[in-house]
Amino acid sequence: MAESLPPIPVESIASRIFLVRGQKVMLDSDLAELYGVTTSALNQAVRRNIDRFPSDFMFQMTDSEFSNLKSQFVTSSWGGRRKLPLVFTEQGVSMLSSVLHSERAIQVNIAIMRAFVQLREMLSTNKALAQKLSELERKVGIHDQTIVQLIEAIRQLMEPPAKKRNPIGFTTGEEG
Repeated sequence: MAESLPPIPVESIASRIFLVRGQKVMLDSDLAELYGVTTSALNQAVRRNIDRFPSDFMFQMTDSEFSNLKSQFVTSSWGGRRKLPLVFTEQGVSMLSSVLHSERAIQVNIAIMRAFVQLREMLSTNKALAQKLSELERKVGIHDQTIVQLIEAIRQLMEPPAKKRNPIGFTTGEEG
């Protein structure tokens, strides 16, 4: 049995997942670091097996996307790149295990898949929580309006009549 790597914290992987073109992706350089290979070796393995990486699995970032991503960080660990980075979607990361044939690649891939699943679960939980809060807010709003109306009606009932009213109907004149 191959030597097992120490577990990679999901938080360490999750912090390397970015949103580009509305998709959660990982940079080629981050993946290479996790897999323990150079970025050029990872990209070379991908290019040798390009049929396995359609555009919904992997794509190259544009200048503006890369600039935008770099501007989100105070210090950049991506200096000196000659080419724009490739980014891999969850399916693309999964496909990497078929082109990188090492025990480390398999273990890293498992950890990355778990990170994607955990992110999906967190988003799902947050979405459900937001929906429940909106529903509660709506219910409280309806109840608030009803309570305000009730209090107003009680106040009106508690107020003494402003002035003595004349009796309604036929009077004999003997009343006061």
